[in-house]
Amino acid sequence: MTDPVSVSAPETPSVWRSVKLVAWSFLGIRSNTQYQQDLAKVNPLHVVAVGLLAVLMLVVGLVILVNWVVAK
Repeated sequence: MTDPVSVSAPETPSVWRSVKLVAWSFLGIRSNTQYQQDLAKVNPLHVVAVGLLAVLMLVVGLVILVNWVVAK
């Protein structure tokens, strides 16, 4: 008898993987090889949504920081 070969199912795109991809992209310290591997495993709509949310959070955070510094 032969042993059954374990075949792993392909990874499904997840929002968490997209969050990590966008976070590494914002920092700019991700290697190209790892970036390409992650890019093949994410849903483009998740990346766009997470990217827009990250930009919005960055802008709101900067506005709050500027208002806090100016108020002092």
